[in-house]
Amino acid sequence: MAALPDDIAALKAALAAAERRADRAEAEVANRRAKASHAEALIAHLTLEIEKLKRELYGTRSEKKARLIDQLEMQLEDAQAAATEDELAAEQAAAKTTVVEAFTRKRPSKKPFPEHLPRERVIVPAPTSCSCCGSARLSKLGDAIT
Repeated sequence: MAALPDDIAALKAALAAAERRADRAEAEVANRRAKASHAEALIAHLTLEIEKLKRELYGTRSEKKARLIDQLEMQLEDAQAAATEDELAAEQAAAKTTVVEAFTRKRPSKKPFPEHLPRERVIVPAPTSCSCCGSARLSKLGDAIT
């Protein structure tokens, strides 16, 4: 083990790097475990299929065959459950090591109209009284520019 620096910032950086390496290793182990359990489930499934096909081809020989198929089906269910659990663990471990950059929204930039376009100011006259009640007490609310 190399001599450790006395600087706190350097020690923190070394610790962070070691944690990242440990997280990556953990994710890799979980991923390999998930692949292995998936392979076991596939082997169990194919073995069960072979046994069922043999039974269809040669017929029922004894009750021992039926019990064997039942046991294989239960083993298949267990292997599939273990495979899905390992896959979930691998996904969780990989999620810890994945770095997602934050989304930055770009502000829309409106360009001004070119100077050579003609501009025209239109003022729409406001009513002198309210159309509902007939009152002459009206006030200017604001401008709308388009």
